[in-house]
Amino acid sequence: MKKIVYSVLFCLAVVAFISCEIDNYDEPQETLKGKVVDVATGDLVLTDQGSEGIRIRLRELSWTETATPDNFDFSCMKEGIFQNTKVFKGHYNVRIDGPFIPLVRQTAAGDTIADESIYTDIKGVTEVEFKVQPFLKVEWVGEPTISNGQITATVKVTRAVSPADFRAKIEPMGGYNDGMLNVTDVRLFVSQMPYVGYREWDNRYTTEINYSGNSFDAQLGQPITITTKGAIPAGRTVFIRAAARINYATENIRRHNYNEAVRVDIP
Repeated sequence: MKKIVYSVLFCLAVVAFISCEIDNYDEPQETLKGKVVDVATGDLVLTDQGSEGIRIRLRELSWTETATPDNFDFSCMKEGIFQNTKVFKGHYNVRIDGPFIPLVRQTAAGDTIADESIYTDIKGVTEVEFKVQPFLKVEWVGEPTISNGQITATVKVTRAVSPADFRAKIEPMGGYNDGMLNVTDVRLFVSQMPYVGYREWDNRYTTEINYSGNSFDAQLGQPITITTKGAIPAGRTVFIRAAARINYATENIRRHNYNEAVRVDIP
């Protein structure tokens, strides 16, 4: 009996010691902040919030006790900026994926043919800037109008990367076809929240226009008028954003390119 009691007490002591050791680790206090800009224009790349937008992936390289470093992911804000204030001090690889030419490109065999990610030491407040080639640029044309609770807006969608450059960078990765460049849909998202997008939209009013094949090509750079569905109640304040995407997935997600959110007060 005494042996059993001593064994139990020893195990409890070990658990307590381990717990104390874990609790004694300092909390992460370093900050990583940055922005994602269009390499051609210098404009911030507007995005969604969540996995459908721009994902930031941190991989710590200074920790050597594990053969394969763990990844830590978080999301960019809709304005094209990001910040994480709970990062451990260390040497990191910072990679982003979103609606733009992948910064890390590999062949089907796993050979790296391009690596435009950032390697940096994170200490204190560390700032980084990614210059990318978005697939599309979405812009408002004029001001939205309101009639009988419906919002009508005009947008313009243009390519932010040329078909030739897209092919030159995507084709070596394997599985390329010209249909990847096709614009598949244009949406007018509506929400009561200012961060309106794919994660936060009201399907009673949001409108989607789908396109097959390369049928959208003739409308590139041309004004496109799109009207919300349903009737938004009088006195309501909503936010709208337009978005478009091509038939190409980054990290297995077909992501939209966005314009900025606009507030609309329904009379």
